[in-house]
Amino acid sequence: MSDREKIIPGFSLTLGFTIFYLSLLVFIPLSMVFLNLFKLDFETFQRHVFAARTLAAFKITLLTSLYAALANSFFGFIVAWVLVRYNFPGRKIFDALVDLPFALPTAVAGIALTAAYSQTGMVGRYIYDYFGIQVAYSQLGIFVALLFIGLPFVVRSLQPVIEDIDTEIEEASATLGASRLRTFLYVLLPGLLPAMLTGFCLAFARALGEYGSVVFISGNMPMQTEIVPLLIMSKLEQFDYNGAVALAFVMLMLSFLMLLSINLLQGRLQRRKSQ
Repeated sequence: MSDREKIIPGFSLTLGFTIFYLSLLVFIPLSMVFLNLFKLDFETFQRHVFAARTLAAFKITLLTSLYAALANSFFGFIVAWVLVRYNFPGRKIFDALVDLPFALPTAVAGIALTAAYSQTGMVGRYIYDYFGIQVAYSQLGIFVALLFIGLPFVVRSLQPVIEDIDTEIEEASATLGASRLRTFLYVLLPGLLPAMLTGFCLAFARALGEYGSVVFISGNMPMQTEIVPLLIMSKLEQFDYNGAVALAFVMLMLSFLMLLSINLLQGRLQRRKSQ
């Protein structure tokens, strides 16, 4: 078989299929947001985006998503490290459970979390009785739901990188007199940082658009526990398509800018590492 004869057809055909497939599933649907946005004048767009209720929903969505992504970056690293470096009974079961939020319908997750963390739930009753903290139907409930759906992204981003780290590197660092903290900060962390940023980015982006699991546990109170995806759905149900398009455009641009920033930062870290 010559170099030109491949199992998969050549560049022209595969490139054409790739562009067609991505256009059909990504470019064309997303372009509808821009096409509908152009029908709005700036005053209408500004009125929808800068309304007090909208700003409150953006604040709640962005802050809870950021806090959940940061928390998942920390705890997700611990989970990934334990699953890779230690052998213990039931490890494969716990490893499989990490993927459960991927397969579980978000509505089912929302119902389960609400039942567990409400004031009468198995977990929520003790948190409320001993600490006076209400989890369900509060911003804390949104945070818990976003933790649940974001954890797998961090764990699965870090696991392959941790598996590739040679334990002899840590042993050499310890032999040279470095403490465990210095070994982690100066030996392990530089190699883990790109994967951690990827996991953080994916968890944050997933949290921004989460709807199903949050709608049950948040309580959906305007100005208090209402998130942007829910507000968009509310506007669609009220046939306020202009408002829904305006909010969808802002969410789309936020996600795009966040992904672009993370990719640029990852590229910079990779170039610095290769030098």
